[in-house]
Parts: sequence; structure tokens; C-alpha cells
Amino acid sequence: MAQPDDPEFISLGIFDCMVSLLEKGTNDRSWLLRDQNIYIPYYAAHVIGSYTMNKVEFAEKAVLAGVIPPLMELLRGKISWVEQRVAVRALGHLASYERTFEAVAAYEEELVRLTMNLASTCLDQVYTKFVGVKDDNKRSKYHCDLLTRGVGGLEMENRKAEEWASQLQCWSLYLLNCFACKERSLNLICNQGFLVDLCGMWGGLVNHSSPAGVGLIRILCYSKYGRQNISESKQVLENLCHLSRSSDDWQYMGIDCLLLLLKDIDTRYKVIEIVTMFLIDLVELKSLGDRSNLGENITKTLLLDYKQSKFRIKNSHVLKALQQTWELKVERRKREKTMSVEKIEEKRVLVNLIKQQANHVFWLGDVEEAIKMYNEALDTCPLKLRKERMVLYSNRAQCYLLLRDPDAAIRDSTRALCLSNPTNSHGKSLWRRSQAYDMKGLAKESLMDCIMFINSVTTTTTNKRVKIPYYAARMISKQMEATWLFVNAQSKFTRSDDDYEISSNEDDHQLECDEMMRQMMMMMMEKKSIASGLSTIIEEPLIVKGKNWRDMERARRRNKTAFNVMARSM
Repeated sequence: MAQPDDPEFISLGIFDCMVSLLEKGTNDRSWLLRDQNIYIPYYAAHVIGSYTMNKVEFAEKAVLAGVIPPLMELLRGKISWVEQRVAVRALGHLASYERTFEAVAAYEEELVRLTMNLASTCLDQVYTKFVGVKDDNKRSKYHCDLLTRGVGGLEMENRKAEEWASQLQCWSLYLLNCFACKERSLNLICNQGFLVDLCGMWGGLVNHSSPAGVGLIRILCYSKYGRQNISESKQVLENLCHLSRSSDDWQYMGIDCLLLLLKDIDTRYKVIEIVTMFLIDLVELKSLGDRSNLGENITKTLLLDYKQSKFRIKNSHVLKALQQTWELKVERRKREKTMSVEKIEEKRVLVNLIKQQANHVFWLGDVEEAIKMYNEALDTCPLKLRKERMVLYSNRAQCYLLLRDPDAAIRDSTRALCLSNPTNSHGKSLWRRSQAYDMKGLAKESLMDCIMFINSVTTTTTNKRVKIPYYAARMISKQMEATWLFVNAQSKFTRSDDDYEISSNEDDHQLECDEMMRQMMMMMMEKKSIASGLSTIIEEPLIVKGKNWRDMERARRRNKTAFNVMARSM
């Protein structure tokens, strides 16, 4: 498995051997439970997946050896979720090649239904059958051994189980992608209930390389049938809108989906009243990753048949938003096109004076008056002065936060982040939007912004010791608990008295969240080559499990002290 491109074992008939072992494991229960044979089906499917990962020639030989039927048996849940994980991985590799796709598609309807169900329920399964089982003696020993190779205790097993559960879900979605790309089984995949489920599949922080649910939604948006079904789900549309205004790595996918829906005349007026209020905040976006002039593309799509669309849109707020976009990106740009350099400098001086007055009024406590002055400054500030406009939007966002208006704060901080260079890099705007998302209960979006905020803090410091603000560390701890991969599964089963034995222990879960936060920070700092300075600050978990309330109180004091150390290092 360490050398999946080596043809030696392929030539010796390794696939035939693996098929025999899988068939033995799925058909002979007494053999499976003898000695250590229980481990064999997992590794046999793992070997098949590894050798078919990179080379279509190997995949063809695997199909000829008959690997698909025993892999389907594992996918049906013949043994356990652990074997389902490697089975869906191997089937995904086989389905990704043109030459072997049809062999997998021979089981198309059953395969798609099984995989959809697995993607939707795998987190519940892993939680109830493993993570939620707090008694070591009641956990499957061979699952524990496979997860940690016999090294590590309960905490290590839980962390690895979370990683594997995320992979199981994401690899299931990858297999569905293989069919969706070819517009196969769309009538099954576009089930409204499953589309809503996709919105909650994001892979978590443990699987940052997969776009998860939004990746499949984006593939569906490339087909007429997919767009039609997605446009009928308000929950899916709102999820895409929130993603488009986040600092998530997959932000561009959310934008792509919304633009595809708007460009299709059959879905445009079904979605325009929802998506316009989000996309108008992105019209000044220059680039996002390798996508350039993205703001211009958004503007053109929003203002497509603008004069005619005014008669088809009934929502007055949407009409006003489109009118403001027309004024900003068309009329105002024409007026400023001939503006001289000297005139722009005059405007810059005037804008700075108004901003200083607004700042002064703000600190005097008259927040509403400060907003009016920031409005005046933004109306005066030329579009070319992107840095000045960024600061004005960000300051106005802070005013809206104080007025407890999170929607307005999100709008302005998003506009500021679009004007920042590079995009989504202005620290204050990230923190303000993180707070606003927290006020709206959007934990994932708040978490992403807070992580980016901490990243901006660490990249601007010249001190070897990383300066992580106490308030940001608290926000991350809170949102990581709210976005924990098993949080929905936990809530389902803690409500039931019958499942009391697997209900989550709050202290244990807090320990896991704090340890995850510590590891995430360390990983993030390692990318910046400054982990050594941080390690002395967060060397141990911030909260330890206490045996009684007195122990827990001491743990909380220790937690507070640790955060204070970080705060003092600012």
C-alpha cells in the first residue's frame, strides 16, 4: 500500500487474492470471527483502493478480477462502518475512470441509494456505535486497533474516529460526484431531503481538502435538472448564500452555484429575490484564488436584463438593491472615469476629514450619527480608493454591531473584505463579521472568520511569541463545540432516555473540543513556521476532566489562567 504504482503485486494476482479474502469474510461468519481474521476484509478493501487510486490499468485489472461484487457487500453494511469506509473509497476510484465506470454503473441504482444513505447517516452510525460509547470495554476492540493501531487511549480513538467518519462521508460524496458529472441518477441524487442534508456536510476541520456537500451541489448546478431542483429549495439557496459571504476555502463554489442559477432563465426569477441581497455585497470583489474579475462577473449577472427585470421582481428591497448596484457600478463609474488625479487626491483628503469626525462622534457614543457620517464619506470616496473604502465599511460594520444589527454588520464587513488585498485579509473586518455571525447563530461561518482573524494576527506580528487574543480563543472554543462533527448525532441521542449510556459527558466533550482547538492552532502556526513560540503557551489541553465539581472549578481556573497568558502576550 506504500507503493500503489508498483506493478509487481498486480502481476502476481493481488486482486484475485483480495477478492477471495473478501468473499471469505463476507460469506463465512465463523471464519471471520476466528483468530485475527476480522481485520482481513478491511485491509483487503484498503489494498484494492490503494492500487486503483492512480492508474487506470490497475483499475481495469481489478474489475476483471471481480472486485466490485465483494466491495458492494461491504457497502451494504455486511460487516461494519469501518469496512464501508474503505469499500466506498475503492468504488469511488473505479467509478472515476471512463474505462471502468460502466462496470460500477452495473449496480447504479442500488449503489447510488446506498451511498446517499451512507453519506446522510454515517455520522450517526459512528457516534452511536463508537464515539458515544464511553466504556472502553463496550467498544469493538478491532475498531480501536484499526483506528489507533493499538496505541493511544479514548481521546486518541475519538479523534481518529472523527477523522474516519468525515472521510467516509466525503468519499461517499465523491462516488456520487462520479455519477452526477455524467448526469446519471440525478432523479435520485436531487431528492429534496438529500439536498438539504448536503448543506450540513462540510467535512469539518479534520478534512479540509474536500469540498464535501457543496462540491456535489456545484456539480448538480451544471445540469438543467440539477438547477431546477436546487432552485426549489430555500434552505439550500440560503446555505449557498452564507457560503458566498464567508472566508471558507470553498467560498468560490458557493458563488459559482448562485451565478449558474442566475444565468439560467428558467431558474433566475425563482432565486433572484433570495440571492441578490447576498451577492450585492460582493460586486467590488477583484479576485478570489485563481479567479479574476469575479466582482465584474457578479455585477453583469445581477444586472442582466436589468430594465426588464424591474417589472418581474415584486420585492421592493431587491429592486432597491439592484438600483444601488447599477448606480455604483455603472453610473458612478462613468462619472469618475474622467476624474483627474488632483481631484481624486482632493476627495481623499475630504474623506479622511469626514472619517476622523465620524470616529470622534463614535467614541463620544453617538453611534447613529457616526453611521450617517460614514455614509457621507462612502458617497464621497472615489471607487479607486479601495483601501479608504475598506476602512469606512469596516468602521460602519462596528457601529451596526453595537446597535445589535448583525445583518448590516455582515454586509459591511463583507464589502470591506472584498476591498482588502488580498481578499478576506482585513483582520478587524474578519473579527467583526465573526461576531455578527455568532449573533445570528451561524457557527461555521463565525468559526472560519475567527480562524482567519487569528491568522492575520499571527502574520503581522514580528515577535517570536504568537499573540492570540483571549477573546478570539474563546470564540474558537465556542464555535468548535457548536460545529463538532458529531454535534447533531449527539443531540439526537442525548434526548432519549433509552440511550442514556451513550449520551455525551459534557466534561469529556469540552476536553475534546479544547484539545482540537489546541491542535488546530498548532497546525495553523506550523504553516507559518512559528509553532515553537506558541507551544509554550498551549502545551497542554486548556480544560482537564475533573472527578467532581471542585476539580472542575480548579480546571476552569487553570483554563482562565492559560488564556490570560495568551492575552498578556499581545
